[in-house]
Amino acid sequence: MIYVTGDTHGSIERFKARELKKLCHGDILIICGDFGFIWNRSKEERANLKKLMTLDYTIAFLDGCHENFDLLEDYPLMDWNGGKVHKIAHNIVHLMRGQVYSIEGKKIFTFGGGHSQDFEFRHDGSWWEREQPTHSEILEGIRNLKANDFKVDYILTHEPPASLKDCLGVDVLQRIEVHAFFEDVIKTVKYEKWFFGKCHIDKHIPLKFYAVFNTVTPL
Repeated sequence: MIYVTGDTHGSIERFKARELKKLCHGDILIICGDFGFIWNRSKEERANLKKLMTLDYTIAFLDGCHENFDLLEDYPLMDWNGGKVHKIAHNIVHLMRGQVYSIEGKKIFTFGGGHSQDFEFRHDGSWWEREQPTHSEILEGIRNLKANDFKVDYILTHEPPASLKDCLGVDVLQRIEVHAFFEDVIKTVKYEKWFFGKCHIDKHIPLKFYAVFNTVTPL
């Protein structure tokens, strides 16, 4: 089965949760950004990654606003279920922006990245401009959606559509190009559900939107 959850921020405790103990070989856990286990290559981080490698299921994560993109982009590129990924380990992959993956007969469109609202405090080398999706990545997403007749089963992003900000009780402090892209996706793409992270809340916004954080939701 495919499951989705929110930002893990490098917390190994999240993977000890009761909801995750039921996952088994062949299952896939998708994390909607801010994976956080590829940050500084510290001894603790390497040990935590080794623990994740012992899990029976596959971890597939979108990039968020708190990632070390220099380290992330060092991992090898490969094709995985019809889309491009960075291969982190035998059971860990980074789902790249604008890809459509075919998993268990379902089509999943992913688009990580966004805008970190604390970026002005992170000029100590812990902020990367590449957190914000580029125009070329948006065009890649449009090409892949077009190749699938603008119809997928699920959309998974880190950043929420800006039009949901009032429902979420959060402010969009800076408009970035991906916000406009997401509004176009809402209007032009047929999909069943849209999951996103970032907001650190678990909330269903009728009819199709789901903010995820601690919940582990089967698709």
